[in-house]
Formats: sequence, C-alpha cells, structure tokens
Amino acid sequence: MSTDLADCVRRTLNRYFRDLDGEAPHAIYDMVLACVEKPMLEVVMKQAAGNQTTAAEMLGISRSTLRRKLAEHTIS
Repeated sequence: MSTDLADCVRRTLNRYFRDLDGEAPHAIYDMVLACVEKPMLEVVMKQAAGNQTTAAEMLGISRSTLRRKLAEHTIS
C-alpha cells in the first residue's frame, strides 16, 4: 500500500516538473504536504467516525496536534 502511495507521489511530482515548462519550481515541500495532509485527515476522520482521539491515535499524533491541523484545513 505505501508503495502505491509513493508511486503516486512520484508520478505526480514528475508530471509537475514536466508541466513547469521552464518555470522555476517553488516551495515543493509545502505544496506536497498541503496536497496530502487535508485528504489524509478527511479520510482518517471518516474512518474514526469523527472521533478525534481515535483519529489522533491512528495518525500517531497528539489530539491537540490533530485539532490544530483540522482547524488549519477547516475540517470539522
């Protein structure tokens, strides 16, 4: 499973660089994290049936960190 996700990231980043068409890349790290973090949080929250404690445990982060990240991405 993680190989599939890694392959997806590789393909997407290769497409990103190909589509730059001569433009300089900028803030790739932040771009990738922003693109991945919100859908990850949404899926995990759904799997945890909205329970933040369970979701935080699934993610391996503290509940307060999860709450902050949910607020940053405007996820209820």
